[in-house]
Amino acid sequence: MKIAIGSDHAGFHLKETLRSWLEQSGYEVTDCGTYSDERADYPVFGEAVADRVAAGSATFGVLVCGSGQGICMSANKVAGVRAGIIRTSMDAEMTRSHNDANVACFGERVTEPDVAVAALKVFLETPFEGGRHADRVALMARIEDGERLY
Repeated sequence: MKIAIGSDHAGFHLKETLRSWLEQSGYEVTDCGTYSDERADYPVFGEAVADRVAAGSATFGVLVCGSGQGICMSANKVAGVRAGIIRTSMDAEMTRSHNDANVACFGERVTEPDVAVAALKVFLETPFEGGRHADRVALMARIEDGERLY
């Protein structure tokens, strides 16, 4: 399975931890940067990872910034991406099973590395349930296409 990963400076160390775990677990990883803890802007890396997921060159994306918030918002600007903030394994399970999330976003300042690794494992192993949830994901796609639902 192909995974695209990226972070800004505030998420660099957790990104490196997650990248290492992914590689050790046998995933094919594309590191979209940043490559140090020097100041870097999260929208650049959110877009780079999201573009790879949307294009199909990566099955899933993993993003990290200080809180997870900004990089998640940036990724969600790319059509076809459903990024969610992951703080716990329960977040990981729900974003995958109910929302068919394809990008997991973490905050280095708020999530311990061992918790992030455990949650990422759950994210990658949890299937989308479909059913009534598929209808909701389809509604999100309609919004993305410019349709108003109300």
